[in-house]
Amino acid sequence: MFTPSLSLRRLRLVTVAFPTTAERLCAADAARFHDAMRVQRAEEPISLDDDLVLAGDNLPVLRRLPAGFFDVVYMDPPFNTGRARTLRATSATADDTATRIGFGGRRYRSRLLSSLSYEDEFADYLGFLEPRLAEVRRLLAVHGTLYFHIDYREAHYCKLLLDEIFGRDAFLNEIIWAYDYGAKPRRRWPAKHDTILAYVRTPGAHHFDADAVEREPYMAPGLVGPEKAARGKRPTDVWFHTIVATGGAERTGYPTQKPAGVVRRLVAASSRPGGWCLDPFAGSGTLGAVCGELGRRFVLIDSSAAAVEVMRVRLAGGRAAARRGRVSPALPARAART
Repeated sequence: MFTPSLSLRRLRLVTVAFPTTAERLCAADAARFHDAMRVQRAEEPISLDDDLVLAGDNLPVLRRLPAGFFDVVYMDPPFNTGRARTLRATSATADDTATRIGFGGRRYRSRLLSSLSYEDEFADYLGFLEPRLAEVRRLLAVHGTLYFHIDYREAHYCKLLLDEIFGRDAFLNEIIWAYDYGAKPRRRWPAKHDTILAYVRTPGAHHFDADAVEREPYMAPGLVGPEKAARGKRPTDVWFHTIVATGGAERTGYPTQKPAGVVRRLVAASSRPGGWCLDPFAGSGTLGAVCGELGRRFVLIDSSAAAVEVMRVRLAGGRAAARRGRVSPALPARAART
């Protein structure tokens, strides 16, 4: 349950003047510039004039949002692993009397700085998801797409549920995100992938812009010739992408944070410039960060006060950095005219 122990303040970030090159932007591109975000409790009135971060249970919020409004819904629910997920931040200091030994035999003492966690267990997981998925289908635009992110434990059950709610003919793709991190069991094949199930609101009418997605290198460039190798290939439904690096600038410290590179492909392909995107289990706010880069609008929902604070800092910080560089985070790269 959300507790208002963390200060939720209304953020209205002032629109910044475009750089001089913006004089050459067309009017439609300039109209897509947006630099305002609100953080509010879910029970407060919802007005879709600014980007929104909503603190509270997502189901009542989903029921209050307008039908047919969103180009993309990205759902990354807890994976029902049966255990609490925790990420701890520590610091290490040199201490000749400590028992921990590091590089070169040096002794050090570690101290817990912070701990973020959430429960990841539901007695009736599909019963938890079903009403939320039904609302998501209602919220999708005619051309809209749901990307449902899950792991191997529940993927097969969730696909049957999605087939029932959306219809089997609405199934678009099973995307496999493969990575190489974590423990390597020796008595079975290590599980090193997540599944992203894609369903469309209206079969055959969905928006999909393959050219908007960054290309990737060929695995065997010598087989395709130098011109094709230089251009790269469109991604398939198997994506090899690293997790968020432990010491990387992207890392927020929130458990199960997903890399922007994965979410960026989904948003770029299936939403239009200026379109609205929704994440009902927003966590660290990766969808919002990607929308800011690509010129999309967003609604993020989470019941965790810690998640809401992470999003507030992350997304407001991205806007501040953009202002310092006099570049709008909401301005699509292809809008610039040179």
